[in-house]
Amino acid sequence: MTGLWRRFTEFLGPRRLNALFIALASTGLLSLILNAVEGEWVVAVQTVLLLGFVGVAVGIIFSALDQFARGRWVGILTPAFGLVILGSTVFRDQSPLFMGLAFGWVVAAQFLFNPRGPMAYQKAVKAMRRGEYDAALAEIDPLIRKEPKAAAHYQFRAEINRLSGKLNAAKRDYKKLIELGGENEAVGYNLLAEVNLQTGDYKEALAAGTKALALAPEEWVTAYNLGMIEDRLKMPKQALEHLDKALEVGVPDARHRLLIHLYRARAQVRQNDTLQAQSAVDALKGERKALKEWNKLLGSDPSDTLRQVLAADIEAASALIEGRLDVTALGN
Repeated sequence: MTGLWRRFTEFLGPRRLNALFIALASTGLLSLILNAVEGEWVVAVQTVLLLGFVGVAVGIIFSALDQFARGRWVGILTPAFGLVILGSTVFRDQSPLFMGLAFGWVVAAQFLFNPRGPMAYQKAVKAMRRGEYDAALAEIDPLIRKEPKAAAHYQFRAEINRLSGKLNAAKRDYKKLIELGGENEAVGYNLLAEVNLQTGDYKEALAAGTKALALAPEEWVTAYNLGMIEDRLKMPKQALEHLDKALEVGVPDARHRLLIHLYRARAQVRQNDTLQAQSAVDALKGERKALKEWNKLLGSDPSDTLRQVLAADIEAASALIEGRLDVTALGN
């Protein structure tokens, strides 16, 4: 959120940002004054003030856009603004419905008024499903040349390169995310840690993962990835710290919770704490349903690289659940 706010303030510039704050403060102050006044007309005036502020805010933001983007957003927001006015005046009893319609239109219009980006992505996805990764890249490369600061394009291209086994190319795109700064920096470091883990560059993965966690300490995936890297490096104390942190933040996916408990059990064995290791195995068994998801995922054709990284872990988890592996054998 901090990165998003920073980019927004940089986009507006100090003059426009001051104007926006003055408009907001003036609207709020006048509305508070009107709260002390009695009369049926007060609500109507407050509504006009609110709509006036929205109009001023939109005008300030529009003034910072280039001509093409301004025209696009006029097409997107004009119908939404009309719905807000109707819901605030004529159909006041149904205002939630009209507000919802306005919001829904803004979301849908993103695709209607920007067909080039989504269409290229759709074509790229279709090519990826056919295993035609070069064709997928051919759809995304022109977008990056046209919009060189669009982080989503680099991230998507990196995923294509990862699926096709071009991991060095994926690393370059993740480094570009880091260069773009803001929230992209944490995402870039986290994904760079993942791809370094895939290539077996554990020291580089550790450095990137540590940076990602520092930038996004409340994201479970950064703690999870760092714990996995530390598992590979046989750093049990640090692995337990970060895996426990991931669980504390909350891991929504059973597949990853299964692996977290496996790595926790292994770390406890490496610290000669068999009792705690067995406790982690018990927790792992509680996520046994996730094995089917992992086996299905690893069985798909595009998952060769994923299999190289996780197949042994999935087999170890399966063996523990089925009683084919003793917990003390995990420390190797």
